[in-house]
Amino acid sequence: MDLQSVEMRNLEVQDYQELKKSMKSAYMDMDEDYWDANSIKRLIKLFPEGQICITVNDVVVGCALSIMVDYQKFGDNHTYKQITGDSTFKTHTDKGDVLYGIDIFIHPNYRGLRLARRLYEARKALCEKLNLKSIIAGGRIPNYQKYQNDLTPRQYIDKVKYKEIYDPTLSFQLANDFHVRKVLRNYLPEDSRSKGFATLIEWNNVYYEEISTAINQKTVVRIGLVQWQMRSYSNISELMKHAEYFIDAVSDYQADFILFPELFNTPLMADYNHMDSAKAMRELAKYTQPIIEEFSKLAVSYNVNIIAGSMPFIFEDSLYNVSYLFRRNGSMEEVYKIHPTPAEISSWGMRGGDEVKVFETDAGKIGILICYDVEFPELSRILAGQDMQILFVPFLTDTQNGYNRVKFCAQARAVENECYVAIAGCVGNLPNVNNMGISYAQSAVFTPSDFGFPTNGIQSEATPNSEMIVIADVDLSLLDELHEYGSVQNLKDRRTDLYNITFNGKKV
Repeated sequence: MDLQSVEMRNLEVQDYQELKKSMKSAYMDMDEDYWDANSIKRLIKLFPEGQICITVNDVVVGCALSIMVDYQKFGDNHTYKQITGDSTFKTHTDKGDVLYGIDIFIHPNYRGLRLARRLYEARKALCEKLNLKSIIAGGRIPNYQKYQNDLTPRQYIDKVKYKEIYDPTLSFQLANDFHVRKVLRNYLPEDSRSKGFATLIEWNNVYYEEISTAINQKTVVRIGLVQWQMRSYSNISELMKHAEYFIDAVSDYQADFILFPELFNTPLMADYNHMDSAKAMRELAKYTQPIIEEFSKLAVSYNVNIIAGSMPFIFEDSLYNVSYLFRRNGSMEEVYKIHPTPAEISSWGMRGGDEVKVFETDAGKIGILICYDVEFPELSRILAGQDMQILFVPFLTDTQNGYNRVKFCAQARAVENECYVAIAGCVGNLPNVNNMGISYAQSAVFTPSDFGFPTNGIQSEATPNSEMIVIADVDLSLLDELHEYGSVQNLKDRRTDLYNITFNGKKV
């Protein structure tokens, strides 16, 4: 075969006769009417960008035909006749959200040259250019006729996926990042080799951006961490003056979030050293509400979302360790620590909370786990199931061993849940506060481990045991790409047919 030139371009009306020859050769096994000249002319007029051909030595040898549809009007149970408007293409709309593939073929004499792959890549590029959610099509399974007596269509598809059976159409589609949404019955009744069945296949555009009126919708998010030095404060005003100093510094960098450590306000316990530890912690809890009110004002005035570490809080006479999210729009959320440590229970009588949820912010979906909670992978997996993008972990550890437990688990959570994890802790010591000795920390922002992220999985980290701030940028769009095209795909590849997580009796 003499291949002097291979070109890909938009189909033109004058290409029809060559197109017809290639199509007839490609579909010799199908008893159907082929596209007539008027249909091709109509497609080109309606949606010229969606009609792509490939030529070899200036001869049309393959083609990909597409329309744009408002997919919710059809759903997953449509037929080919319905989606094409009985080949009138009245279903096409410039306001559609899905690129629908209505045909793709290569002349048999030119197969094996990866020309179909070029057509698929051109469709993907068009989908991204037009900011459409996905490419969807009904796919033939022509080899199914050989297995119809032994396998259901679903079993057949499963065996093709695991390369136990080869199907010239489906095997190729799966190799090009399409996945099967469902099996369609009577999609193309005239397709005898597929026995009337088809696969509803989809390729997701990870760069799709939903049109929104939100002002400040972000892709790159800036995180500020406060590595907080434990020191004596005589009152709340002194504590909040120090906190505001850090908020001011971080906001100067136009950060979207600032994270404080767990129990950063414990220096205020010094006045209660004459009490036992449990009573002293309950006295400290009386400061929580005034501190909440101050943080809420600071989040608005400095235009930054604040995760205010954690503080003791009394609810219905029980003591809890609670973190607070103060959004810069003035709203507030709270997160109860689920797993108090053995020391928190024995020394202070703390109880655990019973709710795990993701919070919407103007800079992404976030989760908060307090210190010990990050060592329980089920919690972050529940959050990942709610599309968490950034996990914030305020912590307080006294030894390097304790810190490493938090660090190693936080890094594991970033990898297994394909998200960013930010941790912030206290440093120094409080010799004048009973039961609050030395603090050790190295605050950091961790990433998944794949191309596009740092090779060590660390976006940024503090100097150990020094009071300082850490500023780090994280790109949320990289997470979308990782979910779909990562070297491994932890969230998608979970064997939920074998195991799952339940929370309060419900599967998640």
